[in-house]
Amino acid sequence: MLPSFFSRLIACLLLCTAVQAHALTAEAARAMAAGDTDERIAALQAAIATPDDATVAFIRAMGDDAVKIAGDKAIVIKDDKGIDPVTGAEVPVPDDAEDIVNNNRMRGEFDTALASLQLMATDVAQRRKAVDALREETDEARLPLIEKALAAEQDAGLKARLESIRARILISSSDAAKRLDAAQFLSASANPATRTVLLEQLRSEEDPRVKAALQSALKAVEERLQWGERLAAVFSGISLGSILLLVALGLAITYGLMGVINMAHGELMMIGAYATYVMQGIFQKYFPGAFDWYLVAAVPAAFMASALMGAVLERSVIRFLYGRPLETLLATWGISLMLQQLVRTVFGAQNVGVENPSWMSGGVQLMENLQLPWNRVIIVAFALAVLGGVAFLISKTRLGLFVRGVTQNRPIASCMGVNTARVDTYAFALGSGIAGLAGCALSQVGNVGPDLGQGYIVDSFMVVVLGGVGQLAGTVYAALGLGVLNKFLEGWTGAVLAKIAVLVFIIIFIQKRPQGIFAVKGRSADA
Repeated sequence: MLPSFFSRLIACLLLCTAVQAHALTAEAARAMAAGDTDERIAALQAAIATPDDATVAFIRAMGDDAVKIAGDKAIVIKDDKGIDPVTGAEVPVPDDAEDIVNNNRMRGEFDTALASLQLMATDVAQRRKAVDALREETDEARLPLIEKALAAEQDAGLKARLESIRARILISSSDAAKRLDAAQFLSASANPATRTVLLEQLRSEEDPRVKAALQSALKAVEERLQWGERLAAVFSGISLGSILLLVALGLAITYGLMGVINMAHGELMMIGAYATYVMQGIFQKYFPGAFDWYLVAAVPAAFMASALMGAVLERSVIRFLYGRPLETLLATWGISLMLQQLVRTVFGAQNVGVENPSWMSGGVQLMENLQLPWNRVIIVAFALAVLGGVAFLISKTRLGLFVRGVTQNRPIASCMGVNTARVDTYAFALGSGIAGLAGCALSQVGNVGPDLGQGYIVDSFMVVVLGGVGQLAGTVYAALGLGVLNKFLEGWTGAVLAKIAVLVFIIIFIQKRPQGIFAVKGRSADA
């Protein structure tokens, strides 16, 4: 029994000695907190190789600028009290204690060190977050910790990502065999940062075999990235097209069905955006707990605000100008200037910010270089929903029947007992309300200002004319087609030349097909 007791005692002493050897020491804390940046980084990397809880807490305190130096000791400041980083005991803070100085490089090292330590966390979410933070790491000093985490990792997805990080670090190794293996592994990557790493290594590589492997890997990575870039351009085009569709839908009714050239259409959209801003303020002040749902309330508010303004404009000005397009254009242009000045007087000339609800933040990651933002995805779905609602309203409801009847033959519709003046007001209010919905959607992807509508009025007219006057299907094709075409041309020629190219395309198309993509069918088309 006695020898067994002594053997256990010796084992415990050895274990305690090993733990103490790996624990944070006052000298190590001092070395991490003060001195030359390179020396501090070296001390930090040595500390995280065998960390304990005190080391993690001390690194976090340094990152928060909550550490002072007093002579040869580092002191953590917590709640205006001094804490010994090694023992955790409260200590006095001398009057001559100095704050540590952290430059940007040092702060980056703290963040990376904490992310590295989280690689060994028991929570999968924490480990995933740590891997995301280290995805562009190339410092070989991190390699032991990466390999340690790789050996312990059980999640297949995280293990593959750790192997990718390890390969990116080994690509600059002094061992040619390791560089060769790393190049072959990275050839399957779709991370844009991998292309940069391969290019940098290729410039300095001297080994012919490794150089060939690097060139092959670089070609494979670039081909994979090009697919992501193409898909990103397609989605950006669809996103732009959905916004143009929302803007042009209202114009397709007021101009396409009613023949009114409404130059104030952009300002009606602006009113919808400011209605969203006002609704945001109401929720922030009176319903802060339900702030994430302010946008749901803003949608009908934006529609009603713009629809009421449109109804007022139609009854007070536009109803006297039917059949006189030039005078309608001049009158609505003047109205647009008045509405802009009204908004400047009420809300100020500066842009106002509209926040995204939490459920519209972030995005869905499809590829390494392709992320679809939730706000854009939801706007595309919203545009399709509005399109479906308008199509149903025009083709399946009594109001839609009256609008189509008045559009095709006003005298006969009037003889059949249709109140054409009321139908005109309803139709114009509907088109204006849809413009308000477009403003509500636009508020989620940019700032809201008095000039918001000016950037879309010309594009929306082009969409309506290109699609075919009065044709909702043509409006859809034209909006999505112009959006995708514009985004693809931007990648080749730049934003300005892309706009010019799209305008030239529309001019040529209208010259060849004046009726647009879809021509109006029936007797009215031949009149």
